[in-house]
Amino acid sequence: MTATADQHVIYLDYQATTPLDSRVLDAMLPYLTSAFGNPASPHAPGHRAAEAVRTARRQVRDLIGANSDTEIVFTSGATEADHLALAGIAHAFTGRRRHIITTAIEHKAVLSTCRHLQGIGFDVTVLPVDCEGLVDPADVAAAITPATVLVSVMHANSEIGTIQPLAEISAITRDCGVLLHTDAAQTLGSVRFDVDELGVDLASFSGHKFYGPKGVGALYVRRGSVRPVPQILGGGQEHGLRAGTLNVPGIVGLGAAAALLVHQRDDDARRILTLRNRLLGQLHDTVADLRVNGSLTRRLPGNLSVTFPGADADQLLERLPGLALSTGSACNTGQAEPSHVLTAIGITRADARATLRISLGRPTTEHEVDTTARTLLLALRGGDSH
Repeated sequence: MTATADQHVIYLDYQATTPLDSRVLDAMLPYLTSAFGNPASPHAPGHRAAEAVRTARRQVRDLIGANSDTEIVFTSGATEADHLALAGIAHAFTGRRRHIITTAIEHKAVLSTCRHLQGIGFDVTVLPVDCEGLVDPADVAAAITPATVLVSVMHANSEIGTIQPLAEISAITRDCGVLLHTDAAQTLGSVRFDVDELGVDLASFSGHKFYGPKGVGALYVRRGSVRPVPQILGGGQEHGLRAGTLNVPGIVGLGAAAALLVHQRDDDARRILTLRNRLLGQLHDTVADLRVNGSLTRRLPGNLSVTFPGADADQLLERLPGLALSTGSACNTGQAEPSHVLTAIGITRADARATLRISLGRPTTEHEVDTTARTLLLALRGGDSH
């Protein structure tokens, strides 16, 4: 059963994407209409667009604690940023150091790029994680060799919400003269992210994960470190690292979303964490064998990955047309396979298919949380929640 057009759907998939904040849309609108100049043009409309890009670059820089505007490279999103970081750094060291380290629970943008690099002669070590999804910094240290050029560890996982000990890992990589990249797409909107505190050399972001527009993101590249080899060739945009006419409205939106986070992210996070704990408490009170996947202490505030043993998550979602949730499995070429993240933390294939991801965001209300708990529990008993 599908939800009808006039049926209210409670959106609980904020880790997949977030709605565009109305204040961000207001900032973008002039650059979609009257202020349409190309920032590379030498006339007044071009200058206005270029100034808007400079403002957005400063806004992103200020949010992540970067030290220079030149450290921010605008991209189409975190997937492109991941590829530029991994492939760009790998090719910068071609012939000298050809070893990359990553983890088993990375986003496919990282894992697929690593597989591509393996296919052209690079060595890749994929580290395991523990039952909470945490990588052991000692494993990183043990895996580094004189040939290692880059370690890539995501800041937080999109499925189970586990936040990695990046500061501990960066202390190791820095001592070894190895660069550290992190995919921070999931964290920027809900937890503090400071490039110097964490010690990362490269970091990837996507605007649509923190109430900005889709189709725009950024790669942070630490000043003074090795520069990635550009993967898109053409003009000299983005400090020569990413060719192509800039997406000015998207970049303005990214900057506006970043500026809003500076002032309200902590308040958002506290409120969302309270709502998440309220939801989890209601589920625990009724479902005796409910299991939460990932760490409850090192976790994104709005994330819940919950397994209902014996249930079929896909069938469960069919009885939940009023809830927008995600399952714990991904479908590849028509074959439903368990999530690589869930199997990496030791969950059986059956339990992986009994897992839902619930993610709360800035617009989530207490009423929506309470309704979700009631609706989900009814569906678990075999009732139709419509």
